[in-house]
Amino acid sequence: MDVATLTGTKTVAIIGNPNVGKSSVFNHLTGLNQKVGNYPGVTVDKMIGSLKAGGRVYELVDLPGTYSLYPKSEDEVIAHRVLNGVGGERPDFVLVILDACNLERSLLLATQVIDLGLPVALAINMKDMALKRGLTIKTFELYKSLGVPIIMTDARHADGMDAIRNLIAGEKFESPKPLLEADSYAPQVLLDEVLFKFGLTTPYQAFQLLVFGEHDSALSLGDKNWLKEKSEAYGFDKKGGQVKETETRYKKIKEILTKAIAREDGPGRDITLSLDTVFLHRVWGYLIFLAIMLLVFQAIFAWAEYPMDLIDRSFTAFGSWVYDTFPPGVFTDLLAEGIIPGIGGIVIFIPQIALLFGFLAFLEDTGYFSRVVFLMDRMMRPFGLHGKSIVPLISGMACAIPGIMATRNISHAKERLITILVTPWMSCSARLPVYIILIGLTVPDEPFLGINLQAIALLAMYLLGASFTLLGALVLKYILKTKELSYLIADLPVYRFPRWKTVVLTMFNKSRIFVVEAGKVILMISVVLWVLASHGPSGQIDALEEEKAALQAEASKEEREEIEELYASRELEASYIGIMGKGIEPIIRPLGYDWKIGIALLTSFAAREVFVATIATIYSIGGDVENEMTIREKLASEVHPDTGEKVFDKATGFSLMVFYAFAMQCMSTLAVVYRETKTWKWPLVQTVAMTGVAYLAAFITYQIFS
Repeated sequence: MDVATLTGTKTVAIIGNPNVGKSSVFNHLTGLNQKVGNYPGVTVDKMIGSLKAGGRVYELVDLPGTYSLYPKSEDEVIAHRVLNGVGGERPDFVLVILDACNLERSLLLATQVIDLGLPVALAINMKDMALKRGLTIKTFELYKSLGVPIIMTDARHADGMDAIRNLIAGEKFESPKPLLEADSYAPQVLLDEVLFKFGLTTPYQAFQLLVFGEHDSALSLGDKNWLKEKSEAYGFDKKGGQVKETETRYKKIKEILTKAIAREDGPGRDITLSLDTVFLHRVWGYLIFLAIMLLVFQAIFAWAEYPMDLIDRSFTAFGSWVYDTFPPGVFTDLLAEGIIPGIGGIVIFIPQIALLFGFLAFLEDTGYFSRVVFLMDRMMRPFGLHGKSIVPLISGMACAIPGIMATRNISHAKERLITILVTPWMSCSARLPVYIILIGLTVPDEPFLGINLQAIALLAMYLLGASFTLLGALVLKYILKTKELSYLIADLPVYRFPRWKTVVLTMFNKSRIFVVEAGKVILMISVVLWVLASHGPSGQIDALEEEKAALQAEASKEEREEIEELYASRELEASYIGIMGKGIEPIIRPLGYDWKIGIALLTSFAAREVFVATIATIYSIGGDVENEMTIREKLASEVHPDTGEKVFDKATGFSLMVFYAFAMQCMSTLAVVYRETKTWKWPLVQTVAMTGVAYLAAFITYQIFS
């Protein structure tokens, strides 16, 4: 890892188990002085913050939560690389955050870090919860056994944060002698050769490299082969050595804790255990979870609607002001019709993203999110998904973008990738305008067994998306290969009141990541689409503009509006994207689409709901494009000029709905998939695969109903 440092700064790595309060400590110390970077070769984000203390700037690196330095997942690979200095510099200091209520598990990681030879300090967090459980921690006894500074903290109430700042400012980290001797589970002569070969400082570093080096992509093939040959030459059993080390370490930890912890009778986890009898119930647990997610889902829709509408109106008004104020020309058109709508298309998603991650942070901070993972893992695993996949998938019904971003909670790389790839098949809110228009055109507004047929059709589209999401995950389970073991370690912390500062910081950081990272791609594609829709070969659009201006000069106000609508359709037809629409007509004709629908397919790549506005323009529909009845009536009267048959009959309408249910018609989603996977490979594979499935399904649908 390349730990980026500023001149005169020192680096402090913060590490700990999941749900131990590590990120809370990081947030208290850094506040808003945070940025997001990338770890080379993996998809996990690197959170970096700065802390000014003692006249020096310290760079704090928030390492992913991990239970040990055994790299079975990407998170553990990161911790292993950073602390062992694989591919870059090691941090100057390490602050290990421990769970006061579960010191035995926390000390496994802490003692491994100590044995690496780095300057270390320990912060035992959640001391208030330990007291409630009747636990008294004798820090001096721990210090005598471990030889590193120890601070008791309660990060929820900022208790102990000043002590940590003072510790960092005074650089009071210690490098004690190893807790265990590495030659007790690996031959000393082999450790010495590895130490010399790679320039390491401690035998435990050499042991870590022997056990896990062959699977680390940061090492060269030559180094991996050398490690393998040496292990075979000295008869070193990697798995056996790891098991022996773990057993020895836990035995030593138990000896230490026997002296360092006093237990008294206390209320303990009585409240948590009582709540878990309900929240983890085999029936009520699932119903309560569905009710909570329905509430979250509805809140995202309802609460995000007003700010999203306000953002939409603001950017539309700003674009109109620029168009009316700036001198006519290509630059003004680009600004008003390309760049400003493109930026608006980025900012408009912020309310949904902020609300979703605010709710997730709230649920995680209360301790409920861990129960959800435990509940859903058994149900999701047969499909190649993880228990944590359920939240991204349900979130995808509001918008795939925050849903895909929510997959960061999934540590297993394969299951996270599968969740990212199938989440866009969940029917998001952007598909709703398309479904409503097409269902209104093709499905009778009459009851069937007391239920409206149009409501049944809309429900069927959502069920179709959910079914193919699970089917796609099942197929990917057997296609994608990985050596990474899939497992679930469910840490069920006690229930607590959430920390609002953590919730707000999460909302802010997730929104910023989307705007900065995905926004660049969205803006670029928006400009490209504007160029294709606003320009055509040989000045055809300019000629149409002159012709339109001449007609409007002699027309009344009402006639000018009709002329504007007519020429908007003709200009779109003459544009590059119109030519592309005609170019793909032979390909989409088997689906029941003409070149006009082809243009709508191309332009709606900006966002699925653009389909409605494009259809309104290309068919010269007047009035407010949001008025669905006006559009529906106009489209219902459209006929093919050569056959006289309806353009939007049942076969074409059903085919279009199925196509939009499966196709990747959203550049924002494409940008976020690129952002989360850090490669164009998976967004392109996803686009091709989803479009292929959409085409085949739409073709079959059209053939059945035509």
